[in-house]
Amino acid sequence: MIEICEKIAGQIAMSDEPGETIRRWREEFRISESELAKYMRISPSVISDYEKGRRKSPGIASIRKIVNAMIEIDSQRGGSVQRRFSSGVPTDALIDIKDYNRDIGLPRIVSLIHGTNVSSVDVNRQIRGYTIIDGIKAALSFSYSEYNKLYGWSSQRIIFLTEVKLGRSPMIAIRAHPLKPAAVVYIQPGNIDALALKLAELENIPLISTDMPVGEISRIMSSLG
Repeated sequence: MIEICEKIAGQIAMSDEPGETIRRWREEFRISESELAKYMRISPSVISDYEKGRRKSPGIASIRKIVNAMIEIDSQRGGSVQRRFSSGVPTDALIDIKDYNRDIGLPRIVSLIHGTNVSSVDVNRQIRGYTIIDGIKAALSFSYSEYNKLYGWSSQRIIFLTEVKLGRSPMIAIRAHPLKPAAVVYIQPGNIDALALKLAELENIPLISTDMPVGEISRIMSSLG
């Protein structure tokens, strides 16, 4: 937490447009002006004036208060933004990542996310973490080494994928990589084609589908450990 606080505060302080940098980070944390102002017990107009350059640039003490407020709000929500920026995975494709210090049964997780096992692979296995990524951005930006980082401390995890329209490409990439997840979940997918199902079965990886929104999945998964 200290490292990311220093990084954000330093970027704001050194920026030629500190107000614009504050805005970009606030939006990265998905925090509204009014929410940030309420947490800091100040008027929303203060945040707006800083961001739009109508108020003198904040000093380092004010910057730290703003940054600490964003970090604390994120922590109360489960800390997904902080985990993204400390993982080493490209943050434009990574939505959330976390490791657990204990085993959690996959059947329980499938139930919590209202998932459906669309493959013939048994879900009776244990999970030690999860990673949620944007499927399209990952395909466009991840290098081979960055795929390794998706697995955190253990490959005994679920890989959640958004923006899966046909369902084929993610399973091809997963099969090509030597590390295999314990399960793959498609979030609000389009059609799941026969090749994706065949690859899941060849690799003995349960392929699960859910229509639950990604934010709710992140909240549920973070709360498990």
